Amino acid sequence: MNLKKKRRVQIILVAVLGLATATGLIGYAMKDGINFFRSPTQVVETPPSPHETFRIGGLVEEGSLKVVGDAAVIFRVTDGNASVSVAYKGILPDLFKEGEGMIGSGRLIDGTFQATEILAKHDENYMPVEVIDALKAQGVYQGALEIPSEPLEMGATGAGNDS
Repeated sequence: MNLKKKRRVQIILVAVLGLATATGLIGYAMKDGINFFRSPTQVVETPPSPHETFRIGGLVEEGSLKVVGDAAVIFRVTDGNASVSVAYKGILPDLFKEGEGMIGSGRLIDGTFQATEILAKHDENYMPVEVIDALKAQGVYQGALEIPSEPLEMGATGAGNDS
């Protein structure tokens, strides 16, 4: 093999090695940033390992919310078919309450979801898409309020009418 061919092979090998290293480093950096969403039914049917971080979402089960210490709460999240216990230490969002949608990030340890972050819906019409899909799959989603497509007409008592 002459020197030109040898040099070309070396450059190709270094480029492939560099690309493989870069891909590995990107994957390692993103491993904690990739959280898969699961419904309570999926968590009950196939529990993830205690080392896997994931997101769980559903409705906060009525009557399950309990304060257990300084800024620590336990509650159950349900999709209408199954429920999972959730433990969280921190300040809950203002709109977090029983019977409303939520998503939590964390890990399942000894059958209890240890949440590191809790997100709640931000108004009466919004629910995270993942939660809606999970509730629809269970047949318990009833839908949000319909927003009229045509503008409302002002009647005799409407704003801007001084009579």
